[in-house]
Amino acid sequence: MTVYLVARLRIHDRTQYAEYEAGFAEVFHEFGGTILAVDDDSVVLEGDDRTDRSVILSFPTEAQALAWYRSDRYQTLAKHRHAASDAEVTLVRGGLNVEPRTP
Repeated sequence: MTVYLVARLRIHDRTQYAEYEAGFAEVFHEFGGTILAVDDDSVVLEGDDRTDRSVILSFPTEAQALAWYRSDRYQTLAKHRHAASDAEVTLVRGGLNVEPRTP
């Protein structure tokens, strides 16, 4: 089942963040991921708009997404992102994952 990683970031050091971006694609594509959207001007319809960038990634399986996220190569690279930004990253499983409620 396809899974999505949705990230909302507040970037406070663009130079350091550029270090993260420079190595991202190589590590990311190694695990079968696809970049669906990167938006520096997304529109918040509800809630607080405290972010500079929204990112949506997809992976064919949850195992691939977690293997990428937990890999030593990505975690080494992610240190640049952690130093340069604050983020909320959520894994969302594709498909309908809600059981119908009975009255």
